[in-house]
Amino acid sequence: MTKREKRFLSSGGERGQSLVETALVFPVLITMLVGAVEMARVARASIAVANAAKAGAQYGGESGFTAQDSTGIATAASNEASTLSVTTSSSVACSCSDGSASTCLNSDCSNSHIEETLTVNTQSTVNASIRLPGLPTSFTVKGQSIQRVVQ
Repeated sequence: MTKREKRFLSSGGERGQSLVETALVFPVLITMLVGAVEMARVARASIAVANAAKAGAQYGGESGFTAQDSTGIATAASNEASTLSVTTSSSVACSCSDGSASTCLNSDCSNSHIEETLTVNTQSTVNASIRLPGLPTSFTVKGQSIQRVVQ
């Protein structure tokens, strides 16, 4: 046997090791990459839904009239998150500035004024673009904004 043949035989078992390791690790790396992309999509949608709730609350907080305009609030919210299908709900709570309860009538607060608080809730469902084992097929993201109404 020549020197060259001896060297080849002594390292022969290690020649394909890198290829085998790469073949074993590659699917795990691809799965992690795809999962990270899916989570980034959900995070982006969550931010958009939260911003939509804020936009609806800003519209509704302009006056007592706009606080009752649920259609306008929903329109402002859906315009903010135009790439998503957003479900919006809003409610107004009233109290007197002296801390007593009110039903949103001026007569309820004889010694103070009414303070209105608008709450806007938004929600959207994000469907996974790639189905992976261990990850849900859809994600529900929610947003909420609470704002006092200008009197």
